[in-house]
Amino acid sequence: MKKDRTILLCFVLLLTQFVVAQKPSVEIVTTGNKTSIRGLSVVNDNIVWVSGSNGTVGKSSNGGKNWKWMTVKGFEKTDFRDIEAFDGSTAIIMGIAEPAYILKTTDGGDTWKVVYENKAKGMFLDAMDFWNNEYGMVVGDPIAGRAFMAETYDSGETWKELSTDKRPATDSGEAFFAASGSNIRLYKSKKFILVSGGLTASLFTVTSKAVIPILQGKETTGANSIDVYDNGSGKPGKQMVIVGGDFNADSSSEKNCFISSNGGKTWKAPTIPPHGYRSCVEYLSKNDLLSCGINGVDYSFNSGRTWQWISKEGFHVCRIAKQGSAIYLAGGNGKIGKIVWK
Repeated sequence: MKKDRTILLCFVLLLTQFVVAQKPSVEIVTTGNKTSIRGLSVVNDNIVWVSGSNGTVGKSSNGGKNWKWMTVKGFEKTDFRDIEAFDGSTAIIMGIAEPAYILKTTDGGDTWKVVYENKAKGMFLDAMDFWNNEYGMVVGDPIAGRAFMAETYDSGETWKELSTDKRPATDSGEAFFAASGSNIRLYKSKKFILVSGGLTASLFTVTSKAVIPILQGKETTGANSIDVYDNGSGKPGKQMVIVGGDFNADSSSEKNCFISSNGGKTWKAPTIPPHGYRSCVEYLSKNDLLSCGINGVDYSFNSGRTWQWISKEGFHVCRIAKQGSAIYLAGGNGKIGKIVWK
């Protein structure tokens, strides 16, 4: 019996060492579709939705093995920069500009209906986020010095624009990037955290605005993405990360990432930052983070203090499953990737 226990203990130790030795890498699951994908919503380990240019929406119901591609009728030239999916049948897509549209499907993408339209000059939607399956918010570039914002309480069936006094005031030359649908995060109904870029880069909440130390000063610089680790509590998390840089200098790591442990009051640069401009960042756990950009993908095992360049495949957006553990990325030329451990 003692010998059996010894053998079992040795096996467990070897298995533990094997698991620890595994490292994340990117596996390409599909590519070649003529669309640039910036919208990505991972419902669970099986259901994944994407959206992009040329009116394109894609869906997988079997963990990325097969994809159903569709072109939204009447919107063949629309760039759908963000998508929010609730299940295999229901999803909302955001068309960015002049006019700006939000559409919804309840039959798996076979048909879509317009749930919001805005033909105002200069209208440009950048991102949307949902706190749950009912409440969501969309943000757009500033109009008359204030960010455009609208909200829904009924799963995107109807949208109401926020009154001017409830929209964050922006500086001249300050705007938002429609890079990955992740420059706004909701942590409670009506509560948001939002980052900007351009000549000025700021962190906005419902009641405050503060300049952040990320690269800024040009139209192409600033924060592209923020995430907050909230432990599922529904309260504004103290642990935050922002990424960005200059999308015209994709290999530059200058001021491209900052982390905060006190809710954005102070920020620190990583000892080893992501290896270039990054358009999206995602907490996978309290310690594990993923970030992607034009020149590759970075992973952090220590809450963002140091980053490892795990792939030189370029992507625009990355997301972890809302329910599950699957992690996907998407980018140009219809490219979709998945994090695997080897």
